[in-house]
Amino acid sequence: MADSATQVAAPEVVTSGARPGLAANRRLRGIIRWLGLLPFAAYISLGLIVPMIGIAIASFQNSTTGAYGLSSIKAAVSGSYLPGLRNGVLLAIASAIVPGVFGLLIAYAIHTAKRGKLLRQIVITASGVFANFGGVPLALLFIAALSTTGVVTGWIKSLSGIDIWNHGFSLFTPFGVFFAYMYFQIPLMVLVILPALEGLRPAWREAAQNLGARSWHYWRFIGGPVLFPAVLGCMLLLFGSAFSAYATAEALTGGTLAITSIQIGALENGNVVAGQQNVGYALGLFMVVIIAIVMIGYVLLQRRAARWLR
Repeated sequence: MADSATQVAAPEVVTSGARPGLAANRRLRGIIRWLGLLPFAAYISLGLIVPMIGIAIASFQNSTTGAYGLSSIKAAVSGSYLPGLRNGVLLAIASAIVPGVFGLLIAYAIHTAKRGKLLRQIVITASGVFANFGGVPLALLFIAALSTTGVVTGWIKSLSGIDIWNHGFSLFTPFGVFFAYMYFQIPLMVLVILPALEGLRPAWREAAQNLGARSWHYWRFIGGPVLFPAVLGCMLLLFGSAFSAYATAEALTGGTLAITSIQIGALENGNVVAGQQNVGYALGLFMVVIIAIVMIGYVLLQRRAARWLR
């Protein structure tokens, strides 16, 4: 009886002795996974969270006395700063809708092209390059091409006899900045909407055609509703990109355009009124809030689109 009891109890002893080691290994793997996130967490904290907290604190501080209050916030929504915020939002909306439509059409043409693998790779590579080309180099490129003595301006004048600058065109206006933004906004839209187009399953269209639906009915009742959250989310991303852009507009207009990003730069550099840096922080806080709302909307729309596009 003792031998049999020993034989029965032995596996339990071995099993119970193995469980702590297995649990320890799992805990160790979990710790290693979290340790892998530490560099990214440090980057986010130092590059995003800490500056946001500093901007929020400084925006409630008076530039002259150093006391905390709403004086900087009130100054940021009065005078020329409120029209600058309005102009920045309108410019960002235009720079999201128009490039969004063109980018969607280009991406759809690539997606539906037959035997277009080479074309697809060329367009994706070029879009990746153009989407990251901005700032001072982009402004210099447009000035060299479309200024009063630009190369493209000269070509248009020699071919058609029309001087576009004498017919209302100017690079140094909101329209000129919008025109320059399209250079990198359209490729950005192509990059972010193409995966959503590829998520539309061919079986859906085939099933609709088998049931007698035409192309319009497919896009009206199937493709459009499925793709709409992704398109709207991508346009929100374009809005955030245009609203936060600074270097291109600053270099192109010389800081004369009244938008929030340029006004913040002027205040922080002391080019307008010395000692008004805290008003610039308040404007920066407004931009952070707007971008945060846009990004939250983008994430929610992408989650909704992912339900069908997985």
